Amino acid sequence: MPNRALLYATGLHRSHMDRPFIGIASSFTDIIPGHTHMRTLERSIERGIENAGGTPFIFGVPGICDGIAMGHKGMQNSLPSRELIADIVECVAGANAFDGLVLLTNCDKITPGMIMGSLRVNVPSVVVTAGPMLTGRHNKRRLNLITDTFEAVGKFKAGDMAESERLILEAEACPTCGSCQGMYTANTMACLTEAMGLSLPMCATAMAVLSAKQRIAYESGQRVVGLVKQQVRPRDIVTVKALENAVRVDMALGGSSNTVLHLMAIAHEAGVPLTLEHFDRLSRTTPHLCSMNPAGKWYMEDLHYAGGIPAVMRMLAKDIHDLPTVSGVSTAGIMRAVKLVDPEVIKPANAPEHAQGGIAVLYGNLAPDGAIVKQSAVEPEMLRFSGSASVFNSEEDAMAAILAGKIRKGMVVVIRYEGPAGGPGMREMLSPTSAIVGLGLHKHVALITDGRFSGGTRGPCIGHISPEAAAGGLIAYIRNGDIIDIDIPAKRVQVRLTKAEIQLRRKKTRLLPPKAASGYLGRYARMVTSASTGAVFQ
Repeated sequence: MPNRALLYATGLHRSHMDRPFIGIASSFTDIIPGHTHMRTLERSIERGIENAGGTPFIFGVPGICDGIAMGHKGMQNSLPSRELIADIVECVAGANAFDGLVLLTNCDKITPGMIMGSLRVNVPSVVVTAGPMLTGRHNKRRLNLITDTFEAVGKFKAGDMAESERLILEAEACPTCGSCQGMYTANTMACLTEAMGLSLPMCATAMAVLSAKQRIAYESGQRVVGLVKQQVRPRDIVTVKALENAVRVDMALGGSSNTVLHLMAIAHEAGVPLTLEHFDRLSRTTPHLCSMNPAGKWYMEDLHYAGGIPAVMRMLAKDIHDLPTVSGVSTAGIMRAVKLVDPEVIKPANAPEHAQGGIAVLYGNLAPDGAIVKQSAVEPEMLRFSGSASVFNSEEDAMAAILAGKIRKGMVVVIRYEGPAGGPGMREMLSPTSAIVGLGLHKHVALITDGRFSGGTRGPCIGHISPEAAAGGLIAYIRNGDIIDIDIPAKRVQVRLTKAEIQLRRKKTRLLPPKAASGYLGRYARMVTSASTGAVFQ
């Protein structure tokens, strides 16, 4: 009785009390372009829930835009926010005994965080990713965030861009709401969420500004009520085979390397095994089909009109498991329903962009627990590279050296103490990698880090070096001038040091402490595990 009295105080009608209570976890905010339009999508979801006989309740979830947080200490908060988001979904859904959830999300850490929370409470859930941004336009040229702003920093610094052009690019590169235009982390995670069966077909690629996105939101509200009645839960959907489907699609798209962290974290919450070995094996046996920005020429709008994720899965049909999805149609049924596949945007499996998938897992004395590279974004001549180390203990120091012209051809930039614990928060190194590209050095310089990379990074950039420097990984003991060998086809990353020299350096070198000792980041540094296991909490 007192519980119902409090609910009546919110304005509910008596008829609402006997319906399924559906929580709408919304990451609406005024500061993230991918989220500013969510109020409209919230209304569509509410209408769908009401239409299907449910009672909707919206609650808020925080969001961070990696592009805004990039290049300064704010990025320390990005990956740690994933665990906060998971906790919030778990706590709010559990406290209010929701019968189901709709997860309205869009950007990098928010999507996996919401999925992780829903797996913990394990009530019927549907994910609505709020859609990609349209490309910008300038002088008949399509613009995007990475090439035309981040990489433009290096061009501007090198004197290859006028101030007037810089101002135009700033204003025109991101012309609408939505997640940034290429196959960066936000859009990659949206695609993989659909591939594993947690979103309705075409949700990942339907542009933020399209009315079709509102209809998908409406249908998602309807579907969650049906899932509640059928008691289809997230752990029924997120199985090892569903995650393998997601990894296959990831490899075919040439998606962000961050998906390795996020899919392993999702698997951890689902209680199913997913390791770097899965990514390595599936990458070797999955062709890269889509030449997506930043390494290629196509954008999310092109992928959508080429058939979207159902078309990508159809091109991989022989390797895609037939599994249930939240739509009520199995993956096989979704693939059969595909009416269009544009072979220019989504290549057939027998004529791919590359024979292997977009992500490679590397091992060697520098990364005995593994490292990650987006091999589809590496120039062919840089797949094998040896160079002398130029070592930095922070992203800021590396960025200053790059912009000061201290990085020369034949070098390997080493950025350490940026791992999950050492950073803390495993910052993305998009600013330094983009500056290297903008300066025209990406065919002559490599970069390795125990941090991570944006989905917008291109070039021979190897991240997730594990163990990280703060945990005593060999990356902590590299010195300027050491020769580092990178062989992506052979899946190796090595530093030319003898075992005796390594032992001597370990004795003489004192590890640096995490860069945050108090507050949430201090707790995060103490609790987070290695990138090789998804950087989840112990």
